[in-house]
Amino acid sequence: MSTELPEYYFRVRENGAVVFKIDTENRQRRIEMDQIAVINIRNGEVKPHGQRILSEADNAEIARWVASRKNLLERRDIDDIHRAVDHLNLTAQWAQSKATEDQLEEITDNLLMAMHDLRSVLVRKKADRLRKTD
Repeated sequence: MSTELPEYYFRVRENGAVVFKIDTENRQRRIEMDQIAVINIRNGEVKPHGQRILSEADNAEIARWVASRKNLLERRDIDDIHRAVDHLNLTAQWAQSKATEDQLEEITDNLLMAMHDLRSVLVRKKADRLRKTD
């Protein structure tokens, strides 16, 4: 582990993060976290904390973090979809080889509706993409 602390710390929240500036240059050599801003990643809004005015360095680091976080969330989304495909395959295998009649009765209608909805969306989106290439 590095002995150097970062200059900024981002506490992740559901829609973004709370941004802290890290300070160890004090008498007690304690780590102090000074809140400087709140980020809303969905709408890109950065609200300085209290009466604080963010420096160019603050804004640059926040912009870097937002770009990095959006990239991470996009990668997680596609990974979740790949996992969903695996789960669908595992569900098919389970339904074919292990499921009892009561278990199938419990899940069949909901699963069929979800699969129908997904299929409708995918077919429509595929048709839109094919029309754009023509």
